[in-house]
Amino acid sequence: MLKGLLLVLFVVMACAKAEDWPDPEWQVAPVTLNWQAVDNYAFPARTPARNGIRTDALLIIRDGRILHERYVAPTTASTPHLTWSVSKSVLATLLGVALGEGRFHLHDPVARFYPAMQAHPNVQMVDLLHWASGLEWQEDYEYAPLKSSVVAMLYTRGRHDMAAYAAAHGTGVAPGQRFHYSSGDSNVLAAALRGMLDAGRYADYPWQALFTPLGIDSAVWERDAAGTFIGSSYLYLSARDLARIGLLMQREGQWAGRQLLPASWVAFARTPFQQAEAVPGEANPGGHWWLNRPLPGAAAPWPDAPPDTYAALGHWGQALYVVPSRKLVIVRYADDRDGRFSHNELLKQVLAALPGEGS
Repeated sequence: MLKGLLLVLFVVMACAKAEDWPDPEWQVAPVTLNWQAVDNYAFPARTPARNGIRTDALLIIRDGRILHERYVAPTTASTPHLTWSVSKSVLATLLGVALGEGRFHLHDPVARFYPAMQAHPNVQMVDLLHWASGLEWQEDYEYAPLKSSVVAMLYTRGRHDMAAYAAAHGTGVAPGQRFHYSSGDSNVLAAALRGMLDAGRYADYPWQALFTPLGIDSAVWERDAAGTFIGSSYLYLSARDLARIGLLMQREGQWAGRQLLPASWVAFARTPFQQAEAVPGEANPGGHWWLNRPLPGAAAPWPDAPPDTYAALGHWGQALYVVPSRKLVIVRYADDRDGRFSHNELLKQVLAALPGEGS
């Protein structure tokens, strides 16, 4: 019996040791692959007109080791790059840690934590995480700035207290009934997080709960004048540090032997929200992440990528892709302005450059 237990313990320890972790730095895989087609797609010659595909950083990690990494000046491996709406998925990851600590439940009313939502008593945390609060909202940017709720929230009349600005909007539909992408929903989540914490803990919580345990030291997360993290848009991370979030998700919330994030939260993040309409080429919403899972009656958004692929996506081409079946984490930072970049094409090229499973 004792020998059997020792054998099991040996196998468990050997498996744990076999996993590579960035502790403190990422290791580089001892393989040489041909990345020419990937680089040709991601890094074409730049033009002064700022059009076309404009990648600032590309980092490809497989099984916890760097396979390929390239940057365009002034971005470097240590540059905290603006992630735009990738911030939303990192916020969701932080909330997953809070859920694991027992600070809230998915079906709690948001008003329990954020009194400004008392006018919307039926909106639950899960509704915000699905971008389905039902609040009236216009998420246009450059294309309709005068009518844009998000532009007003970030830069004009809502900028001093962004969550309160979002919460003051009227109800369009019942909560949970329809996906309607809203940076306002994300900033209300960031305000609700404050209500879950003891006084004085909010400012340090992202670091104490998530960034420091992962070894992230480049994070800059802006707050509005009310002191609320701008969870929708204004987190800055180096590509290597954002990849740590991806590895945490790819490994079901585990980090170096610790279950930092509940595995059930990872499953929630990558479960499609059914109250959404499929848009060809556009990923489908999960729990504040974006999924390659098709909605009923529709094709997969990224047909050349495995169906379990999911991502955190941001304005102007920011992306963190996670492909669990291939043990892949990919970070792309960019300055795209004209919509030519294709998530599917990049993923297709990366997958084509990789040897098959078991190599």
